[in-house]
Amino acid sequence: MTASVGWLGAVVAFLALAVVGLSSRNPGHLRGAYLAMELTGWYVIVPFAFASLVTGLVQSLGGTWGLFRHYWVLAKLVLTVLATFLLLLHMQVVNRVSDAATRTGLSASDLSGMRIQLVADAAAAIVVLVVATALSIYKPRGITRYGWRVQNEQRADRSGGTAAGKGASIAPTRA
Repeated sequence: MTASVGWLGAVVAFLALAVVGLSSRNPGHLRGAYLAMELTGWYVIVPFAFASLVTGLVQSLGGTWGLFRHYWVLAKLVLTVLATFLLLLHMQVVNRVSDAATRTGLSASDLSGMRIQLVADAAAAIVVLVVATALSIYKPRGITRYGWRVQNEQRADRSGGTAAGKGASIAPTRA
């Protein structure tokens, strides 16, 4: 969960830089914001995204929650995989804006569509990451079909092989 919260915090910092880059008229601030966004993206956000994905898989496969037993785990997995994939696509836009800021001295009106996209994407990422974090904290109920099957098999194993698992016993037979 630490990697997920780190990812969220880094995206909040990224959003702050994106807002500065979008609203500032100072060429030095523009250049600095977009260079910092590129560095933050590649050296902080992307590693946190992959760390979150890997640690989540390891914890779910090695822990009691399981990867396919609970809907909240599956939802968090889907959100994390999707967010990581979209992050890698998003970084292409960051690279392009950062390159423009470095090479041409980006003005306040240059690449405005991409700069707005950076703010919108970061805001959307925050929403997704807050939802993923909330799923990890609150762990809403809901077991998948696979989870029910595994749970019933475990109950049957604990009760001596009966399907019901509660109060069932095998009566001795007299020959």
